[in-house]
Amino acid sequence: MIIESISIIGFAILIDLILGDPKNRYHPTAWIGTFIAKLTTITKNQNSTFEKVGGIIMIITISSVVVLLLSGLNFGISLISVDYISLILSVVIGALLLKTTIAIRGMEKHAISVLDSLESNDLDLARNYLSMIVKRNTAKLDKNHVLSGVLESISENTVDGITGPMFYYAFFGLFGAFVYRIINTADSMVGYKNDIFKNLGWFTAKCDTILNYIPSRLTGLMMVISAAILKNNWRNSYKVMIRDGKKTESPNAGYPMAALAGALETKFEKINHYKLGDGEITLTRDHVLSAIKIMKLTSILFFGIITIPIIFVLSILGWWLYV
Repeated sequence: MIIESISIIGFAILIDLILGDPKNRYHPTAWIGTFIAKLTTITKNQNSTFEKVGGIIMIITISSVVVLLLSGLNFGISLISVDYISLILSVVIGALLLKTTIAIRGMEKHAISVLDSLESNDLDLARNYLSMIVKRNTAKLDKNHVLSGVLESISENTVDGITGPMFYYAFFGLFGAFVYRIINTADSMVGYKNDIFKNLGWFTAKCDTILNYIPSRLTGLMMVISAAILKNNWRNSYKVMIRDGKKTESPNAGYPMAALAGALETKFEKINHYKLGDGEITLTRDHVLSAIKIMKLTSILFFGIITIPIIFVLSILGWWLYV
């Protein structure tokens, strides 16, 4: 089971790096997003307490449906009497499913789309592409703040779309990776503190904060190591992460963001919210390309340094998933 679990993660990363994301109509995360949108309209209520309860029920309902589907799939594979065929199917299907919770190439694609738009002097198109990967209003951002948004998104997405799913897969298999992705997706859709979603998204926002507490900090450390390997400024990366990691409204997002800002010797700024780093705020294409390299290497290091040891330790302790 140890080799099977490690193989699933390794192949999932490889598939993502080679093929990227499938079209939305085939993507489970897109289906989850549609499910969340439909339940959101049902659970909206004038009573704040009812809305909060509705938000809890929404997450539990979607998670239960996904867990039941995955359990049914596992049961079907277990019925195959030939062990090696069952093992091969388990690895292949597991890798394909886990890959849908990982978005290394997808993040790279979005970042490059913003860069290409800026190089074509189409700032409006760049703002539009950026709006697909950040929560902030991008309508009035200048070129530099658009690039800052891309870099911040790369660092945050390294947790949300790569290391977070791997971390929870190590503990709970596909169940953990998918429930994490459900909560993360719901948080990106309804986890806002505005009048529309402050009650409905309360539960998912709290869950997202709790689930990302450890992965965000471990990811920041892996970024520091990546910076050292790629000959970026790893000492500054560590210093800025420790100093500025708590400056963001989110208790988690600041750590990978600050680590990346320090590694690139630059400054990230979200207007009227925070500034991370000490360097020049003038950003270029090279900063984004360097950030993509750090994201990719961080993903691989997290797999090797964090995920694999967790799987080995849990197997030694007799954790149920690997028994």
